[in-house]
Amino acid sequence: MPVRLTGAEALALRMTSLLLRPHPVARPQGVAEVVKWFGAMQAQDAASGEWSLGVRLPGRSQADVRAALERREALRTWPMRGTVHLVPSRDAHWMLAVTGIRALAGAAARRAQLGLDEDDADRAADVLGTALAGGGRLTRAECLAALGAAGLDTAGQRGYHLLWYASQRGVTCIAPQVGKEQTFALLDEWVPDPRRPDRDEALGLLALRYVRSHGPVGPHDLARWSGLTVTDARRGLAVAGDALAPVTVDGSEALVDAALLDAPRTPVDDLHTLPGFDEYLLGFKDRTLMLDPAHATAVVPGNNGVFQSTVVRAGRVVGTWKRTVGKSAVTVTVRQLTPFDAALRSRVRSALAGYAAYLGLPLRHSW
Repeated sequence: MPVRLTGAEALALRMTSLLLRPHPVARPQGVAEVVKWFGAMQAQDAASGEWSLGVRLPGRSQADVRAALERREALRTWPMRGTVHLVPSRDAHWMLAVTGIRALAGAAARRAQLGLDEDDADRAADVLGTALAGGGRLTRAECLAALGAAGLDTAGQRGYHLLWYASQRGVTCIAPQVGKEQTFALLDEWVPDPRRPDRDEALGLLALRYVRSHGPVGPHDLARWSGLTVTDARRGLAVAGDALAPVTVDGSEALVDAALLDAPRTPVDDLHTLPGFDEYLLGFKDRTLMLDPAHATAVVPGNNGVFQSTVVRAGRVVGTWKRTVGKSAVTVTVRQLTPFDAALRSRVRSALAGYAAYLGLPLRHSW
């Protein structure tokens, strides 16, 4: 029989799945382990992706996280939904192959809008493959210059599309930034020993990793997160088998990591200052467990896909924050979505001080 959960109990388990509360089994000790736990972590904004790791690895600095990425413990690419994610380096090849089929099939329409064709895209991948051969890393600007020198038009959104296509095909990947500049490398050279699971095993891995890091969730959640069809999502869940356990959340069917059933289900009055592009919100279509619909426009102004950083108390968004990183300090402004009393203000200041310590800078903040 499925375990019956109230919405509050489901939220408590979900925050545990997301490694924002102690987990009965998972104790990730570094960047590689956290990214492997999730399978993929939103990282279209590099700094946001780094803090998503930092908040789950207390005591690690931004320099520590960046050093781990230089060691290739994880990499950034476009494995699904046309969005940049951090993925385990050795899993990037198969993730692109399994989740990228639909994205590549739909790319023709976008190319037509941009005045490009498939030959242009394939030639761009060849040009970048040649330019990066031998272990080189090029900045985004240098990649675009190489494409331009080969006679490819990169104006407007054409350049972005060609860079995306080369990575989606598994030719390139996004290497760690140099200063503030994005860099690219050849995926085969950056990861010379990739894992090569068969399709069923790959679907099962995606399903297991998504459910264990986001549960309680169902097949439609997995399909939306991964870009798979619902049929493939259901197949992956079936392959994951007994590692997953059925539950009902206020009467609706869902799945969780079986080990999670041993985790406490009572609400916890914890507090986090999370980046905007974090799996906490972006890993789900239905965010009502974590976010009051009345506050949705404050978190995603204009509903344009750009998420504000959030102040999260007991699993619920209670505020947003913006930061400006300077040479001598980080300045943070907090917007309250629910009233903060003196005790909550003190806790928010402490959490932001942890973020400042992660950056290695003094904190300046205002309400």
